[in-house]
Amino acid sequence: MIRRLHFFAGLIVGPFILVAALSGALYALAPQLEGMLYSHELHAGSSEQNLPLDEQVRRATNHVRTEAKDSEPPALVAVRPAPEPGATTRVMFTPPEGSSESDRRTVFVSPADGEIRGDLITYGSSGALPLRTWIDQLHRDLHLGDPGRLYSEFAASWMWLIAVGGLILWVPQLTRRLRAGYARRRAIREATLPLPDARGRKRLLSWHYSAGLGLMVAMVFLSATGITWSGHAGEHVTQLRAALDWSTPKASTSLSGEQAPADEHAGHAGHAGHADAPAGDAAASMPVDSGHDAILRAARRLGIDSNRVEIVPSASKDTAWTVQEIDRHYPTQVDSVTIDPVTYNQVDKVSFQDDYSLPAKLARWGIDIHMGLWFGLLNQVVLFVIAIGIAGMVVTGYWMWFKRRPKWPRLKTPTPGLRDAPWWGWLVVGVPAAAVGWFLPLVGIPLVAFVVVDAVLVLVGSQRSSGSGRAPRGPAA
Repeated sequence: MIRRLHFFAGLIVGPFILVAALSGALYALAPQLEGMLYSHELHAGSSEQNLPLDEQVRRATNHVRTEAKDSEPPALVAVRPAPEPGATTRVMFTPPEGSSESDRRTVFVSPADGEIRGDLITYGSSGALPLRTWIDQLHRDLHLGDPGRLYSEFAASWMWLIAVGGLILWVPQLTRRLRAGYARRRAIREATLPLPDARGRKRLLSWHYSAGLGLMVAMVFLSATGITWSGHAGEHVTQLRAALDWSTPKASTSLSGEQAPADEHAGHAGHAGHADAPAGDAAASMPVDSGHDAILRAARRLGIDSNRVEIVPSASKDTAWTVQEIDRHYPTQVDSVTIDPVTYNQVDKVSFQDDYSLPAKLARWGIDIHMGLWFGLLNQVVLFVIAIGIAGMVVTGYWMWFKRRPKWPRLKTPTPGLRDAPWWGWLVVGVPAAAVGWFLPLVGIPLVAFVVVDAVLVLVGSQRSSGSGRAPRGPAA
């Protein structure tokens, strides 16, 4: 039964996994390709930082207003100061009509002289530039929008099951050698590594097993993290995290003056009590200037120390500004603080170290590893190798099948085993399968269809065999 399910799952889901793997390998190379293609926008042309941040924002705002002419200019959304000497500042505005809600119109400004180095649409919290956005959308939905997301969810939902099924099928390879009297080390070596003397399909099978064992953990990991981006299963993941209080905490921006509840966000880093400070003390703490420079200095005073930050202006007069760390390389720096734009005091703060639950931290790390961000270039190289390995496994799987010379209607499929399974086997497999199928709809629906169709084909095959007087054989799949 496991062999038959592994075969058909690989046969049907294989093309989807292959596309996801190859587009994922391309995405792993995207940061370097992005750096070469958009070098002018990303680099200021000088390592000097002569202009204050507010002046850089003013230059970008004048640029978009000039471009808008008589139409309504886009609204300022956020600012990402140059993270290092020689880099540009990103000033982000609302995108043109018809853009994704995650898109931003980003103006790249030189901190040295205020030169506008570029004006591009960027995407998501990672600030992906157009090339990486195109690759990302290819990987996620084949540029087909929401209907296309079904392909990636289908691949992610089944890849870990195919990997686990392959492991179950590999175990007899090891136990057979141990029962034959092989030394344990030799049995493990021959069952795990490719067989150098094997030929034909047996050689392919040994490579398929070896690659599967080496990539199994990565396949399960990529499935688990990829599912979080999916539509149907991803919504179940979000609901589960919310029910278990595993969601990512977010700093409050409210300036309503209501007493905040006594929780883990109260009194961080010795900055408690500002709400009760006398008006004179608050006024005395106000910087001489105002705007982005003053907010950034206040954030530094309140413990935001990453070079990579995003400043989000207040949405209204009764909400605070937000300064969010956006460095998702190891060690992760994603603390955020909200700041009263009048007193420059802390409204709320979320610390990755203190306020994220362990599941929330694991989710953050998992997504960053999946995107190739956590360990930088090393992370990208490992992801590229894994993606090519997964693609190779799909190809060898089909190659092994073709080696058996399948012809219609006898497609050389594994023998059906559902009708021979004991009742307790149905319970042991059926109950977890039902739970997984509910949580991952693109597993549950095809799995039910597979069981029904397989049972019908077995029944038809048995009737044909009985009518012809021959022993029953596997159905023509």
